[in-house]
Amino acid sequence: LWVCPSCNKHHRISPSQRFDVIFGKNNYEVLKTPIPKDDPLNWSDSKSYKDRLKAARKKTNMDCGMMVINTNIKTDVYIIDLFDSSFRLIRQLKKKNIHVICYFSAGSYENWRRDKYQFDKIAIGKEMDGWAGERWTDIRHASVRKVIKKRLDLAHKKGCDGIEPDNIDGYTNKTGFPLTAEDQLNFNRFIAQESHQRQLAVALKNDLNQIIELVDVFDFAINEQCHQFDECHLLQPFIDQGKPVFNAEYNKKYIKNKQQRKVLCQDANKRQFKTLIL
Repeated sequence: LWVCPSCNKHHRISPSQRFDVIFGKNNYEVLKTPIPKDDPLNWSDSKSYKDRLKAARKKTNMDCGMMVINTNIKTDVYIIDLFDSSFRLIRQLKKKNIHVICYFSAGSYENWRRDKYQFDKIAIGKEMDGWAGERWTDIRHASVRKVIKKRLDLAHKKGCDGIEPDNIDGYTNKTGFPLTAEDQLNFNRFIAQESHQRQLAVALKNDLNQIIELVDVFDFAINEQCHQFDECHLLQPFIDQGKPVFNAEYNKKYIKNKQQRKVLCQDANKRQFKTLIL
């Protein structure tokens, strides 16, 4: 739930946010339902029901007040949030022989995480563009690495099979710190080593320009939008070593255009990628 860490006020959350908490993000399919008539009961009110419905649809971005989902998605790997996913959910998934990969941001500070107070203030940098409440961190700082270790301990305790550490390419961004490529390699290798010490598989998330240096110490790759930006060839070293590559594409053309989707799927299959269109 969206609870203020300072005052404990419970804010409203949308249906999709609630499903994310219960089932894990992207672990369910939203089913299409018939759009109801504008005023099936001919309501009489100070404001027409049709106008109220129009305003509600605009506010919620939903056609109906009910959302129907399918949680029986056939897959052998789930990626879920480390903090928001319960011990119970992870146990249930593993009973179905599903490999559970737990997500957390390794290179940023998020002001809604319960361990946010463990970051030293001088290690918190610039805001991340487009992500409210999230800031880059100084990956060289001891407090950041201490937080990472505790998060890995939590992943091991919860029973995660592996982890997806996000934002591990800060050296290519405006973080507020003079991070170098060598700083990033050192930090990413630190994450891989600490993960393996806890029997956790670890993904290299994006960071395409350092794959050659890191492919030997990471177990698989998770990439976003390599097809869209023509970067998929950079992930080939993982395939060459027999390591999986999971890819997500967000461009709506792959959903709306059947031919574009066909070309994408053919290319993904040729490259031996596991591609998800979202």
